[in-house]
Amino acid sequence: MARILIVEDETLLAETVAFNLREEGYKADIAGDGASAIDLLRREKPDAVLLDIMLPGIDGLEVCKLIRRESDVPVIMLTAKSREVDKVVGLEVGADDYVTKPFGMMELIARVRAALRRSRCSVRPADVLQGHGLELDTARHTVRVHGIEAGLRPKEFELLHILMANRGRVMERSLLLDRVWGENEYIDAGTVDVHIRRLREKVEENPSKPARILTVRGVGYKFAE
Repeated sequence: MARILIVEDETLLAETVAFNLREEGYKADIAGDGASAIDLLRREKPDAVLLDIMLPGIDGLEVCKLIRRESDVPVIMLTAKSREVDKVVGLEVGADDYVTKPFGMMELIARVRAALRRSRCSVRPADVLQGHGLELDTARHTVRVHGIEAGLRPKEFELLHILMANRGRVMERSLLLDRVWGENEYIDAGTVDVHIRRLREKVEENPSKPARILTVRGVGYKFAE
């Protein structure tokens, strides 16, 4: 269940947005000013931020700059300003999207979903990913377990790459299926489970009790933090 941080000083609007997000199955926290927003971001580690520009104290642009120094969490700006230059400024300080007030809840929720989807699919631009004794080298297309090459097949490598690049995030089966196999109508979600099992046999000390590639029952998989 994704957690969304709403940074908005208009109490009624913030509560309305939070209510609608919760109705859609999200968790929602509210901050009424910039300082509270930064505190909640560090404490709750949300999956996305809805950020008003006009805030008391630290304004939304400064909050966005502070967020970007510490996190790559998706940020959607909420503002009454509609001039193109205002949108450009918001995007240049690190916002991922921009919604102008007044906005429809269906549109806002759709943008939240899109931002989360892009975030979960993203692969950090790193040549080497490491964790729990594994080293994945994207340039050489190799994986080593405690220094010994694992000899992964291409699909296994792609799965592990996505999981390690999104370390700690739950990756749904459908998302992994789309990223690794694309729009192949003859492949179903069970294929992901089969490849994960084969992958575990090569990168886990005890494949029956995995410590690196963890199952999130009923949802998908994640690489251990």
